[in-house]
Amino acid sequence: MAKKSEAASLKITLKKSLIGSNSKQIANAAALGLHKTGDVSVQPDCPQTKGKIAKISHLVEVTEA
Repeated sequence: MAKKSEAASLKITLKKSLIGSNSKQIANAAALGLHKTGDVSVQPDCPQTKGKIAKISHLVEVTEA
């Protein structure tokens, strides 16, 4: 049986403050595990995660993990 390769993941860093953001953007950041500027979260590379990132793309930096 072949080894399963590790699922692709994304490293997401909150670069800008959530102050002044609307409640939906704050909720998306919280769903990704980001609460304060500088917080880092590793999330799976899936359509749901990419949708959340798209809503707050101006606040975060995304790299492959």
